[in-house]
Amino acid sequence: MASPEAAKLERFLQWLQANRVELRGCKIEYCDSKKGFGIFSAKDFSDEVPMVVPLDLAITPMRVLQDPALGPECRAMFEEGEVDDRFLMILFLTVEHLHTNSSWKPYLDMLPTTFGNPLWFSDDELQELRGTTLYRATELQKKNLLLLYDTKVKALVKKLLTLYGDMEIEVSFEDFLWANSVFWSRALNIPFPHSYVFPKMEEVHDSCIPINGRSQVQKSDDQANEMTCKTEQGGTVWVEGLVPGIDFCNHDLKPIATWEVDGDGSVTGVSSSMYLFSAAQSPLEIHQEISISYGNKGNEELLYLYGFVIDGNPDDYLMVHYPVEAIDTVSCSDSKRQLLEAQKAEMRCLLPKALLDHGFFPVGIHKGKEINSCEVDQVCSYSWSGQRKMPSYANKLVFPEKFMTALRTIAMQENEIFKVSSLLEELIGSRGDKDLSETEVQSAVWEVCGDSGALQLLVDLLRVK
Repeated sequence: MASPEAAKLERFLQWLQANRVELRGCKIEYCDSKKGFGIFSAKDFSDEVPMVVPLDLAITPMRVLQDPALGPECRAMFEEGEVDDRFLMILFLTVEHLHTNSSWKPYLDMLPTTFGNPLWFSDDELQELRGTTLYRATELQKKNLLLLYDTKVKALVKKLLTLYGDMEIEVSFEDFLWANSVFWSRALNIPFPHSYVFPKMEEVHDSCIPINGRSQVQKSDDQANEMTCKTEQGGTVWVEGLVPGIDFCNHDLKPIATWEVDGDGSVTGVSSSMYLFSAAQSPLEIHQEISISYGNKGNEELLYLYGFVIDGNPDDYLMVHYPVEAIDTVSCSDSKRQLLEAQKAEMRCLLPKALLDHGFFPVGIHKGKEINSCEVDQVCSYSWSGQRKMPSYANKLVFPEKFMTALRTIAMQENEIFKVSSLLEELIGSRGDKDLSETEVQSAVWEVCGDSGALQLLVDLLRVK
């Protein structure tokens, strides 16, 4: 008796064939409960293009607006400002997932029913993230999604389901959460041929289909429906969308394939298509998984978007940040905000994992030996009095100067703020103008405060991490 996965796969393969998808040198197989399905080289692999998918099959904003059943209502919602492009696709996925007779059912049935990203964590699991930036981001995202579901999604989904005659189907937040996770874990930024997106138009600005708009799903309080047509020379229009088939490629640090769009059919023989092609240095082995790269992402980003992490991830990084809302609790907060703005200080920094292999110092300084020089920000050296000398660690710390500037300012005492103001007034008086550069303000703060308070604050932030 065939397993549920085998039965689903058989229906999906028939659906792909009916929609003119060509599996030339690959096959789709079930991996395991964590990875789901993947793409593997077939026995008769001989083509450098193992898969070709017509762009007509991609789930894009254009496809939703052209849908025979949902298109007119979706276009009306878009024109009225109720939805943007990403929200449109997530609504479409929610509705089609609930609609029992959906033409997309063979594809949707292949997708995971739950996800490993933190939005799906239990309360106990979420507590394991406490102390990380991901914990706060997940809290805010879930709050925004719940609000969006209650105020907009539920009513819109039920409205669209009535177009199918599905008046009795109940909609839940989990349905919306599922569609949201499907979109963010599988969507690609696709370089469509200009003529494909705008077949009857010579200029993009004449009539603009929603492309790469601002997401109401990420920012539920943002009601502005901006449309941004990202067009490059050569007639390419970048559009986000899901490509059934291609999206079953799993991620690998050393991918053996990548994907491209074939506008005129010169590569694949299929015009307006997306195809996989082998990037391997040697011929693929039989039943070798065909992986692609999801980009150079750290583990926090991988977990947030895709629900997995990688041991020894070379793209991992440490994020250290000072919460903006915490400035309200420190003394002289208004004056410090003005100084932060004047210096264009940064409230967070990202440190790549490779930069931290030898602690919080560049690779060039390790156990007293210079190995390789490493570019780091210079500590501000401007001094009115000449009393503040450049510290010995100035070119050793890996923390960016813009971030250290923020910490110096936040850690200032009231008397130090007064001294900084006096220095800046003295400079203005000597020059006869009131325009101060960010470097001059930064220099005044450094001369008065040094790094003692900033480094103590940095230690406190790292302890919280």
